[in-house]
Amino acid sequence: MRYIKILLCILLSGVGAIGASAQNGINSPYSQYGIGMSHLPYNLPFAASMGGVVYTRAATNMVNPFNPASYAAIQPASFVFDMGLSLDMVRLQDPSSSISDGDGNIGYLSVAFPLTNWWKTSLGLLPLTEVNYESVQTLTDEQYGKMKNIYDGNGGTSRIFWGNAFNIGKELAIGFNANYLCGTIERAITYDFLNNDTSHFIDSRRGKSTRLSNFTFDFGLQYTHALNEQYTLGVGLTLTPHQTLSVRDNALIYTFVSSAAIEYMRDTIFPSAGESSEYRSTLEQPMKVGLGLSLQHNKHWNLAVDASYATFGGMKYTDTRNIFGETVVIYDNNFGTAVGLQLLGDPDAAKYVRRITLSAGAHYEAGKLQLQMADNQRHSLNEWGCGLGLTLPMRRGRSSLTLSLSYDNFGSPDLLRRECLSIGLSMGSCESWFMKRKYN
Repeated sequence: MRYIKILLCILLSGVGAIGASAQNGINSPYSQYGIGMSHLPYNLPFAASMGGVVYTRAATNMVNPFNPASYAAIQPASFVFDMGLSLDMVRLQDPSSSISDGDGNIGYLSVAFPLTNWWKTSLGLLPLTEVNYESVQTLTDEQYGKMKNIYDGNGGTSRIFWGNAFNIGKELAIGFNANYLCGTIERAITYDFLNNDTSHFIDSRRGKSTRLSNFTFDFGLQYTHALNEQYTLGVGLTLTPHQTLSVRDNALIYTFVSSAAIEYMRDTIFPSAGESSEYRSTLEQPMKVGLGLSLQHNKHWNLAVDASYATFGGMKYTDTRNIFGETVVIYDNNFGTAVGLQLLGDPDAAKYVRRITLSAGAHYEAGKLQLQMADNQRHSLNEWGCGLGLTLPMRRGRSSLTLSLSYDNFGSPDLLRRECLSIGLSMGSCESWFMKRKYN
């Protein structure tokens, strides 16, 4: 019971901390599409240090939610606490201007422990998507005259997962995650007519709140095989099945007049009399397959490669009432690849510097977001980046600190390019919680 109380306190504190960090954010116009933008796993310190390689990663003091089979590496009679922090410095650039901003966030929070010698479990949470944007468009229309459109949105979604892994012999492990997706996203468009004559054209606003409360699943496998006394081959496989989910929307469209910086609602356009402002929309999770291969020269280096394919990038959100008009997002194939190298520290070395593990890697993702813009051209927005890291052992190697530095580039210079430099810190603590002490 004592362990359960401590575990609940950790998770509740993490929910509050991630909820508080979600109130901050960096202006990202691309987050206005779907349910927001996600840069997982590249923005998490343990993944960024190897360029985004995750499918074959496993350790006794680390929780890797991107392949649930990795929990099988947790040792008996141990309790693992794993968390990550990041500081992001972002630069947004379009063909005519650029801005810079910065923000710090909790990347993830998780715990893991064994239920039996062959069954390990994990609980954790991490931000899934972020919505934070504000932009103004001023234009002159032949019918409406000069007007200003204001687009703004905030919020995001989080993923709470319960993972289980099972050791099948000494070389094979399988696992699954049961995920709870939750969060609220607020969006609005304000149409401000700048002409003095408002008898014909009245300012209006479209607002919508989208709430997620859904369960999803994903599965994983890891296989390790000693080729000889020096080399070990690792294989990682993940599967995220296609799922169609239901989300709750609450919308309001109305006209208003302003006086002395105070707005007065005039007419409600949606919902109409007797109609509810709440309705159901759909959210589709794409089918995604991930494959990872690694070759480790024991106590010297580890080379790993990941590849993934999804039927479309992100999650497909369909507004059944079409409050903001037709979407410009095109849902098409998404491909990703990452490669990483670790120079492994020697845990038995006398000098501490020789126990430090060095990591580096790079990733590329094609078709992350695809848009059909006003120029009637299809824009495929890709993401690429690189990273490096240091893993510092603590407590005789049972715990560790990972410092990462990564660069990420997303978007198109013809539309908008997002460059992000991230400094990350993750801590994996492994404690002996379940050992019974013996007395003489």
